Amino acid sequence: MTETLSRGPVTGTAVKAPAKKKPFVFDLYSTAVGKKYVMAITGLIGLGFVITHMIGNLKMYLGVVTESDGERAYDIDIYGEFLRELAVPLLPRTYLLWGLRLVLIAAVALHIHAAIGLTSINRHARAVKYQSARDYQIANFASRSMRWTGSIVAIFLVWHLADLTWGFVLPDHVVGAAYYNIDQSLSRIPVAMLYIVGNIALGIHLFHGVWSLFQSLGWNNPRFNAWRRYIAVGSAALIVAGNVSFPVAVMAGVVEYDPAAVTHPVGEENE
Repeated sequence: MTETLSRGPVTGTAVKAPAKKKPFVFDLYSTAVGKKYVMAITGLIGLGFVITHMIGNLKMYLGVVTESDGERAYDIDIYGEFLRELAVPLLPRTYLLWGLRLVLIAAVALHIHAAIGLTSINRHARAVKYQSARDYQIANFASRSMRWTGSIVAIFLVWHLADLTWGFVLPDHVVGAAYYNIDQSLSRIPVAMLYIVGNIALGIHLFHGVWSLFQSLGWNNPRFNAWRRYIAVGSAALIVAGNVSFPVAVMAGVVEYDPAAVTHPVGEENE
């Protein structure tokens, strides 16, 4: 007699391999909270640069100074040479300056990327679009225009680099002659107006950015909201007033390059 063995029904499911876990930093950045942190931190980096840059450019108003060796030069040109010589001889000339520039470029890129990501997250989170006009009593003009002012600032930044840093759009650009280049650039009325509009947009963008970064970083308390507003208004107003004064001063003739005032006039070595 042969015994027949029968198999019962086979049940079970395929076991799916666990997904590879992202590093904590990337996992955090994929969330809205993480992107807000990145926007706040990169915004602080940008704010620090803008204030430092403006203070350095204010040296333009000091005019010509006499160095210890008797050489006469514009103070802002001496300042520019100081920046190029940072950390020399520990590092080769301009290396630290370019390192700082790369940090700033990375911060701007991350700021833009995080802003685009937040916009996408917000759109997907809102299943039903607004059916009526939005209530703008809380969302003020600065917050509503962040994308527009950010875009204007980005365009202005590219122009500013091409104009006074690289010299692509300034025919008479001379490397190392900051005072001369500023005078040549901002003497063009359309360019001066672009600088004014760009810096007003920057001020509006910074006002809301400084106000909101405290909340993004968790430094939000009703007792400190008045101080938040003072800091936001004060920093934005200071930057706009300082930066807008440069094209106004050039157009008014307050800032005007004088080759006879310096020891080595621009273009002297090429004549």
